[in-house]
Amino acid sequence: MGNRYTMRITLLFAFLTFGLVFQTSAQVNRTKIAVMGSDHLAQIYRKDNPHTDVLSPSGQKAIKELTALAAKYAPDMILVEVLPERQREIDSLYALYLQDKLNFETLENGRSEVYQIAFRLGKQLNLKRIVCANAPGGTSQGILANGENIELYNNEIAALRQIVSKLSTGLQKGTLSLRQYQASLNQPELYNLVYRVRYIVPARVVNGTFKNPDAMVDTAFVNPKYIGAELTSVFKNRDYKIYSNLATAQLKEKPKRMLLIIGAAHIGSLHSILQDDSAFELVPANTFLGKK
Repeated sequence: MGNRYTMRITLLFAFLTFGLVFQTSAQVNRTKIAVMGSDHLAQIYRKDNPHTDVLSPSGQKAIKELTALAAKYAPDMILVEVLPERQREIDSLYALYLQDKLNFETLENGRSEVYQIAFRLGKQLNLKRIVCANAPGGTSQGILANGENIELYNNEIAALRQIVSKLSTGLQKGTLSLRQYQASLNQPELYNLVYRVRYIVPARVVNGTFKNPDAMVDTAFVNPKYIGAELTSVFKNRDYKIYSNLATAQLKEKPKRMLLIIGAAHIGSLHSILQDDSAFELVPANTFLGKK
């Protein structure tokens, strides 16, 4: 009995020691990762408003300032919100950009943050490629339109829209530069609020139905009793797929510093996933972008 007990203690100690060594090793070799939220620059453009145009002189100045700040983080891998199926296309466009042969004025969606921020930063840092890390999925939060406690959800959305509207108005009026606008999106006060509205509050809405759900929502498996949680699961499912793309890229390339440029609505959710992965060390983007 004594020998068996001693053997069990020895095996347990060995297992714990191995686990500690493995965990310590993983922490030592962790890849730094920053999630830099961005508005979709091609979508905020208004033809009659130069303040919204990244291709205007002031817009290009702001983009240069923004990429200069991001360059301080010195990523050796930049990832963007583009589906991996388009990797060859992005590779070709980036190759043209490196040769100064890409005309953003004539390129479809040439104002996109993929070209304006990721391409510019990649060239500045002498990176060979820009990695596509998006995933299919997602839907409109507007499909959650009824159910018990829907007023609570609607009130939270209205409060968030007021805050975002002030930023958008500042950009459109020119009181907020594009650099300041982008930096504002990466402040914890804002992205944590977005996270709450998209991923926390909906679970309080129950016993309802989706209004005009799109093809990304498999209604055959939606439980009306948990209608709000069903919406959150659609958002989170896409984020986990994006995370999978990040994790596999890290395994394959073993970069030291990764930078993901993605829609600002994803920041809080991806942070919540990445902070629990010992392979990564999360670096909030506001540490190099600063405050607005």
